[in-house]
Amino acid sequence: MMQPFSPLQRLIRNKYLIFMKSRTRGRIAYPRTVMGMLALAGKMYEKHQADGANSVLNMLNDYDWSVTGPTIKECAANHEQAEAYAKKAEEFYKARDLAFADITAIVQNSGSVLKGVYAKNPKVLGDYGLTVNDSKQPVKETTV
Repeated sequence: MMQPFSPLQRLIRNKYLIFMKSRTRGRIAYPRTVMGMLALAGKMYEKHQADGANSVLNMLNDYDWSVTGPTIKECAANHEQAEAYAKKAEEFYKARDLAFADITAIVQNSGSVLKGVYAKNPKVLGDYGLTVNDSKQPVKETTV
């Protein structure tokens, strides 16, 4: 027959169980950025190469570090170049936006002037590249 636990044994047992319940197997915190992930991949690849034939990563079935590993540096270079182009594109968009507001305004105002000048024959506006839609607009149904 089993001996009942003493109060001290119960206390130690309960603290141990609480401690065991609060422990996890651990979660891997992967980088959330492209460069962070590429840096981690580079470190893993270096360790894999250093371990050689004894590397634990040789167990992978669906992936092969000998194939993917050499592409890490090129991928990082492509990412850095893409980031540089993105910054350059942003500069071009800013320059475009500065001029685009005036261009839009002059086109719309010119269209209004041309529509007034050629009020009896709006098809002439097509010579200027404008599309004149003189058909009746369908009545929009309103939902209540």
